[in-house]
Amino acid sequence: MLSDNLIYKSYYNWWKNINKTVLILIIILFGLGLFFSLVSTSLIASDKLNTNSYYFFIKHLLFIVTGVFFIIFFSSLKNDDLIKVSRLFFILFLFFLILVPFFGVEVKGSKRWIEVPFLPRFQPIELLKPFLIVILASVLSYENKKNLYYKFFLSFLILTPIILLLIIQPDVGQTLLTFLTWLSLIFVSGINLVIFFVFLVLLCFLLVGAIYLFPNKFGYILTRLQSFFDPTSGNNYQSEKASEAIISGGFFGKGIGEGTLKNRVPEAHNDYIVSVISEEFGVLFIIILMIIFLFFVYQVFKKLYSEDNNQSKLILVGSMSIILLQALIHIGVNIRLFPTTGMTLPFISYGGSSIVSTSILSGIILNLTKRRIDY
Repeated sequence: MLSDNLIYKSYYNWWKNINKTVLILIIILFGLGLFFSLVSTSLIASDKLNTNSYYFFIKHLLFIVTGVFFIIFFSSLKNDDLIKVSRLFFILFLFFLILVPFFGVEVKGSKRWIEVPFLPRFQPIELLKPFLIVILASVLSYENKKNLYYKFFLSFLILTPIILLLIIQPDVGQTLLTFLTWLSLIFVSGINLVIFFVFLVLLCFLLVGAIYLFPNKFGYILTRLQSFFDPTSGNNYQSEKASEAIISGGFFGKGIGEGTLKNRVPEAHNDYIVSVISEEFGVLFIIILMIIFLFFVYQVFKKLYSEDNNQSKLILVGSMSIILLQALIHIGVNIRLFPTTGMTLPFISYGGSSIVSTSILSGIILNLTKRRIDY
């Protein structure tokens, strides 16, 4: 009875102190993702896989249920415990990322996934990203080291092996996302802008050099860039169909279940979910979705003005940066603003690793935006 009362009191205090506006926005976004999973995958499951038409929907629902556990767990931790737990998970998923080149599952020429007994196949970098942000923020806010550029260098040393492991896979989309998130953290930490842009240009040259020096490994990047700048090259089938879907959907869409993109492009419910939504529900719904994302960012960033802890500020900046950057890249690819990257849309796209990763980020964000009352 006593333990039951303690559990009740603990979660009553959790509910009382949590930022309910941020929580509601997270629920809305995950709910929309579940709905679009139903309308975009039911025909694929029944026609192409010859299985239950709710196969993907049920899996998506199970991923979200798993994600809810992580949201509650990470949002209920105390600050010190959050950092300690994040370090342990960082080491664990970094270990899995190191194993990918040796024991990873190859899909379409890339080794990005790994299989562990009793667990579904997962993408280690997705689960590593939330904890990488916590680690980088901890290094950049380390009070015993006053030299800011030493902190930048140390954070870059932590980032470098992860970037190299992603390049080996290869996974340029996640490499770009991870690197841009690190740049956003050092930018808000107060780096000299001249050094910042010189460093950025230098890395761009290194990327171009890697593409031309190792064409067997990175030639596909050049192919995607060529198809992006030259639509007549014939290597942009998916992008063309995605653009056609958005145009055909118009402002109000064709209607639920009337879209064809989900049957014409592989993994449309992952990489091209914005085009799928736009075709059936119209550009208007995409605008509404973007407004929800921006309001979510606004609500979290409001907390930064009242937060005194520099570490918490940086974790919030990093967490929101990775969600916002990933959303922008995904939407940019769908409207042919960027070359194809295979980036999912946070909260919305189908995919277990992506959903769990976003859930962990959501739990960390809820933790750092709640009222600070010890209980």
